[in-house]
Amino acid sequence: MDDHIETGLKQLLNRNDHKCFGCGPANPSGLRMKFFTDETSVFSWVKVPDHLIGWDNLVHGGILSTILDEIMSWSAIHLLKKMILTKSMTVDFIKPVYIGMELKVEGNVFKKQSDREAVMQGRIYNKEGVLCAKSKGIYALIEPKVAKKLNIVSEKALKDFEPILNA
Repeated sequence: MDDHIETGLKQLLNRNDHKCFGCGPANPSGLRMKFFTDETSVFSWVKVPDHLIGWDNLVHGGILSTILDEIMSWSAIHLLKKMILTKSMTVDFIKPVYIGMELKVEGNVFKKQSDREAVMQGRIYNKEGVLCAKSKGIYALIEPKVAKKLNIVSEKALKDFEPILNA
C-alpha cells in the first residue's frame, strides 16, 4: 500500500482535526483516506476495515460509493482549485471487493462543463490492477467565499484548504 511513496507522487494536505467519514484523520470509524497527485489524477490507497462489511466478507457497496465520491471530490478540489458539492453520481460495481483487500483508487476530471460544474470520474482497482468499480459524478464547483457564505465550510477549514486551492 505504500507504492505511492516510490512513484514520486505529491501528497495533498488535509486537516488533522477533520472528521469526514471518508478522509478525516480524526474519525476513528472512518476510512482515513490520504490523497496523492501527479497533477493529472488524484490517487489513494485504501484497505477497508472489517467493520464496514456487507455480505459475508464483501465491502458494502455504500462504502465503495463513498470511496469513489471522495476520490472524485478531492480530484475536483485539487485539479480545478474549487470547493465542491456532489450533485449526482453513478457507480458500476464490476468485480467483488473483499474486506482487507489493498485497493488503488484513482480520480480525474472527465469534463469541465463550466466554471460552476464539472464531470469527474473515479475508479477502484484491486492489488492486481483489475478494475473493480467505476463512477462518474457531476460536481458543483464553488468559490471559497461562496462556500463560506453558504455555511458549507468554516473560516478555519477554508484557511486550511488555501494551500490546495492556491497551488
